[in-house]
Order: sequence, then structure tokens, then C-alpha cells
Amino acid sequence: MPTGNILIADDDAAIRTVLNQALARAGYEVRTTGQAATLWTWAAQGLGDLIITDVVMPDGNAFDLLPRIKRVRPDLPIIVMSAQNTFMTAIKASERGAYEYLPKPFDLKELVAIVGRALSRPRGDGGRANAVAEADDIPLIGRSPAMQDVYRALARLMPIDLTVMINGESGTGKELVARALHDYGKRRNGPFVAINMAAIPKDLIESELFGHEKGAFTGALTRSSGRFEQAEGGTLFLDEIGDMPMEAQTRLLRVLQQGEYTTVGGRTPIKTNVRIVAATNKDLRISIAQGLFREDLFFRLNVVPIRLPPLRERVEDIPDLARHFFSLVEKEGLPRKQIDSEAMDVMRRYRWPGNVRELENLVRRLAALYPQETITAPIVETELQPASATSGFAHNSGPERAETLSGSVERHLGQYFGGFGDNIPPPGLYHRILREVEPPLIAAALAATRGNQIRAAELLGLNRNTLRKKIRELDMQVVRSPR
Repeated sequence: MPTGNILIADDDAAIRTVLNQALARAGYEVRTTGQAATLWTWAAQGLGDLIITDVVMPDGNAFDLLPRIKRVRPDLPIIVMSAQNTFMTAIKASERGAYEYLPKPFDLKELVAIVGRALSRPRGDGGRANAVAEADDIPLIGRSPAMQDVYRALARLMPIDLTVMINGESGTGKELVARALHDYGKRRNGPFVAINMAAIPKDLIESELFGHEKGAFTGALTRSSGRFEQAEGGTLFLDEIGDMPMEAQTRLLRVLQQGEYTTVGGRTPIKTNVRIVAATNKDLRISIAQGLFREDLFFRLNVVPIRLPPLRERVEDIPDLARHFFSLVEKEGLPRKQIDSEAMDVMRRYRWPGNVRELENLVRRLAALYPQETITAPIVETELQPASATSGFAHNSGPERAETLSGSVERHLGQYFGGFGDNIPPPGLYHRILREVEPPLIAAALAATRGNQIRAAELLGLNRNTLRKKIRELDMQVVRSPR
């Protein structure tokens, strides 16, 4: 039976009682308190083999107390509990030396298992302290259990430099996670460089990654640095790694094995000091079976896997995400909006095939196209209806279908012209209305995306080349707003 003395600090008497009983049954001796000052006194006196503490207590904050305890008891493992289940809570717990962070409510069996691991670990690694600058903007939003698992994984990874593989559907925020690993990790003072394998012609990927020498190939008029050189001392994010061609995979594997590379057309090896974070929306094990991805490279990249849940698995996060995106678009100059409870219920029922990116686009559309301050359920249903024909709400399934510009115009005809009822519209009316509605609709999309034509095309459901052609045809001036 395990042994050890556990100190518990929580201002909730019921939680203290439950923890006391669970840990006592597991064979531990337990002391409990509802005061931060008492916890500090016990720790300073050398009592306890492990601490379990809430963050907020009546007479203090555990995040202020942890560094003091660590100075006098550096090997004392501390488990932090909190109902403030945000990304920054997990990061603050890690940077202040906590052994583990647990969001409330937690699983008692998991807690007892963590206590056992903490007490059985070798002494001398009691802190995972990692000085992390305070952030004005929280990079990841969500309090759901699925996101708590992500936060805890990230908090553990901040002080170490392992290669990470992020797996998730398109639109789940894989680059945000990669940036969080960089911005709150050991390499935060170095560059963060991202490259999307799916967006680069296959015959140019090696040059993009490793750079090339003058004359290495037709058109190589000067020497060019690659992403590895640009990311030196920092983080290189390889997005959609499953689309990397086999030749480039072989060269990347050599870099990971030997810590050096050569430019295209070059002969001198170049040492590299870069952390690799890769991401994919594919099952790479299937790609390996199909002969499209090297198994040895997969194991080199998949040292620490992180799975990002799709939005349909974390619908309880939708209100927080929607408020966050409405706040962003308001800062960009679009009108203030709020969503009523029935509209929010509609959003929770929807399956979100485009995930968080689709939700952000919806918010921008609502802010740009609707004059009313309160967004109601019928408005949200109208905006989500075209996609719901194939992917839809919870009872539907199927592939995502892009909304067309004509479909968007059709939805808004009633607002502009009041509809036709059972009457047959006069000949040519559709094209006349399209000519009247299309320019302000494109202008609204460009305003909502601050002139970003790629995102505006996504918002409108257009191919980006089609949107650029329409902008030229309509002789529209596009101005990119500064961030």
C-alpha cells in the first residue's frame, strides 16, 4: 500500500472531504485546510510529501504561493486544481513549478494515480518551472474537457524541446497550437516559421525548406535561404506534412537524424538548431500503408502526438468562441453584435464541418451583413442552411459543401426586395439584382476580412481566383488594413 503525507488546500469544504476520503482509502495520511497561509506554514515547516491546492483561496492565490514553496522545498511535488479552466491557467501552473494541473471537476481515480506517480518519481526534478511572459491575448479558447486535455499536454511540453505532431481536421486551429508551443516555450525568443506543404508545388518544396544556391536550377539567379535557415534557433511548423513528396521526406528524415542539411545545389552541410512541429489532417498510418509516407519519418515526427478535437466534440466552447470572434471583429471596426440564447442553441446543434474556422467566418458574416445588434435563431439558421443540405445539423451527415455567391445573394434577396411570393419575377431580374447586390456583398466580405482576399473568398464560398477576377471586373479597390 502506498505511503505519504498529503497536504490539501481548498476553500470548498466538500472538495476537501472528498479528497481526504479518497486519498485516505488509498493509504495516504492527509491534512486539509481552506487557507493559503496555513498551507504555507505547513510547507515551510517541512510537513507533507505532496501538495494538492486550489488556485483561488480567501486569503491568497496559489500562483503567488507556489514560487515561495519551491524556493524552500524545490523537490516537493504540487498538484494545482482550478475551476478557471483556460489555457493560461495550465501554462501558469507549469511555469510556477506545478507537477500537474487538473481542471475541476476532475476524476478521483485519475487524481490518486497522479499522486502515486508524483511520489514515486526520482527526487531532484520537483519543478518544471519555465518563465513565460504574460499574454494579453489568450491564443486558445475553450473550457471543454477535450480542450483541457490539450492544455495539459501543452503545459507539459513548454519546458522541453521534443518534436510534436498535431493531428486534427481542417479548421481546428493546428497552427494556433504550434504558435502556443513556440510563444510559451524555450524558443519563444527565436523565430516562428510556418510552411504549408499543400500550398507549394512539389518540385519547389525542397528549395523552400532547405534553400538553394545560385544556378542550382533554371531560374535560380541568386542564392536563396530556406525555411530551416530562417527558423534557426526557433520553431519550424510543417503544416499538412502528409502532402510532402517522398523525395523531400527523405531529406527531412536526414535532417532529423543528423541535425544538418545541404541546400539544393550545395555541397557543404549546414548545422541546424530548429524545433520541428508538424501537423496533418490525415491519418498518416493509412498513408504509410499506401506507400505515400515514410514510416521512419512518421516515428521521428510523432514523438509527442497532440489531437485537436473537432468543434462538434466541444460544442460547450461555442459561446466562448463566438464572443471572442465578435470581440475581434468589433476591434476591426465592424458593428457590435450579440447572439440570443435560441440562436446559440442552433449553433450548438450544427455539426461544423469547417470547425472553428467556419465559426469565425459565420461571425464575420453576421457582423458584416446584418444591421440588427442582436442575432436571432432564424438569422443563424439562414446562414447555416446552405451547408446543412449536405453536412448540416446534428441529424445530417456528409461532406462539406461550399456556399456559392449566388446562393448568398439568393438568401439576401428577401431583405432587399421583399420576395416575390407566388408571382413569377420578370425576365432578367435575377441578373439585374445580382449586379446590384454583388459589389456590396464582395465589399462587405473584404471589409470583414480586412482586405484578405483568400479569407474573403472562403467567406463567400468562392474560389480565390474567381473572386480576384470579379474584383478586377468590378474595378474594386482593395486595401489591406494593418493588424
